[in-house]
Amino acid sequence: MLYTGKGDKGTTKVIDSKERFSKGSDIIEALGSLDELNSFLGLCKSKARKAPEGGVVLGKKEEKISEILREVQGNLFIIQAQVAGANKKIAKVKLTRIEKIINIIENEIPPIKGFSIAGGTELSSLLDFARTLARRTERRVVLVKEMNLGNLSDYTLPYLNRLSSLLFALARLSNYRSGIKEESPNYK
Repeated sequence: MLYTGKGDKGTTKVIDSKERFSKGSDIIEALGSLDELNSFLGLCKSKARKAPEGGVVLGKKEEKISEILREVQGNLFIIQAQVAGANKKIAKVKLTRIEKIINIIENEIPPIKGFSIAGGTELSSLLDFARTLARRTERRVVLVKEMNLGNLSDYTLPYLNRLSSLLFALARLSNYRSGIKEESPNYK
């Protein structure tokens, strides 16, 4: 059944908790932000499958952008379970991998010269929007940690921080490979 009616009064449960939480609580807000980001990355992944931008060469193998995003989605499910109280955690290897991908992309694209206006390819635009969702999600999960509402691994917050950098790097890569120059704001 897709509905139970148990949340009709504005409360919900997480994992195996007997406690019900307000749907407006900080922990539910963090879980919702993780869900929203993960869902939007599904749209990015779908667009990346059809985009001509290619992939990222990792070692001897090229990984498609859609495959990288799928991996990120899996990691977000781990973080979501962790925030909800499950005995799951983001391992250091997942943080190291995301950093490696960012470094490889940075070696291909031109250096950043300042802020840039989002847009360019459709994929780049979607990835830029995903980056903003990742930043908001990070802020929500930081609040969960600060309020001692969840037991997060040492690598959860760094992973979320790097995720927005990865999405920004992928957005820039999409534009670069499509021959689209970045636009800077003129502040006039």
